[in-house]
Amino acid sequence: MAEVEEGAHEEELFEQHRIIADPNQAILRVDKFLIDRLPNVTRNKIQQGIKDGFVKVNGQQIKPNYKIHPGDEILVYITEPPRDEDVVPEDIPLNIIYEDEYLLVVNKPAGMVVHPAYQNWTGTLVNALAYHFQNLPEMKGNEGRPGLVHRIDKDTSGLLVIAKTEQAMNGLAKQFFDHSIERTYYALVWGEPDPADGTIDVNVGRSLKDRRITTAFPKADFGKTAITHYKTLKTLRYVSLILCNLETGRTHQIRAHMKYLGHTLFNDATYGGDQVLKGTVFTKYKQFVQNCFKVMPRQALHAKSLGFIHPISKKQMQFDSELPEDFVNVLDKWENYVTHHSE
Repeated sequence: MAEVEEGAHEEELFEQHRIIADPNQAILRVDKFLIDRLPNVTRNKIQQGIKDGFVKVNGQQIKPNYKIHPGDEILVYITEPPRDEDVVPEDIPLNIIYEDEYLLVVNKPAGMVVHPAYQNWTGTLVNALAYHFQNLPEMKGNEGRPGLVHRIDKDTSGLLVIAKTEQAMNGLAKQFFDHSIERTYYALVWGEPDPADGTIDVNVGRSLKDRRITTAFPKADFGKTAITHYKTLKTLRYVSLILCNLETGRTHQIRAHMKYLGHTLFNDATYGGDQVLKGTVFTKYKQFVQNCFKVMPRQALHAKSLGFIHPISKKQMQFDSELPEDFVNVLDKWENYVTHHSE
């Protein structure tokens, strides 16, 4: 498998890819080689990039007819859509469960994007923060995202800590870097994990086939270290409620790890959880599952608790949140199904 590394150089509006051709790589034209490894980039864009000098092999610019050989190092620079770092303040209500002069903890609803990005410039948590708070700090390299030291996915609900001062941001960022922040999530997954409790210590990284998806790499030859501790709280025949404790915080970590374990999150469309993955072939059962999907039209994942050392007072802070209504309703439906259907 070719080795791929990715990095962003946002000041240049370029996305960089570094690919090492496999030792067994067949000799292949560079555009055909790249189209398989950059699936979200068109062949025309790749070919134009080669002509414009944005593709280098072994440090040298190449011609469009260059053929890739085993061991070649390919650097590709892909232009990205411009990003506006000026955040527009918007009067969006925030569910603040704690606040002092240094930080606040918010309970983000499902459906809200955390920070502005391509195709989501408005309506985000950061737009709301910019309206309610003045001069929130920004982390170096994370401009345009004031107050943020971590994030959760758009369709994941739950707790986030926001820094209000530079000192608080640095203190919280150090705890995330040291993996000392305590974060627990509730997830509804397909099937019953076996063993019921355990640790998933498997690298994750961006999929080589679809950059929107995070993939587990069990051989640890790619991706970044990712550790999830899980505990089964309740089994409901074809689904289970589990608690996940994050030791690391990679993009889509729980979603990728649970899919790797064979227990994809319920109604996680990105990872195939919006299909009937466990259960009977009866039409009534399939209709029941579809109704559950309608009740909770998103992945069943909630950032339930958050614990950290206050960066200024040094006191232990611990926060917990209730499951949102859609999550509670889906659990109730499954409880009712298990009680009244003896299959």
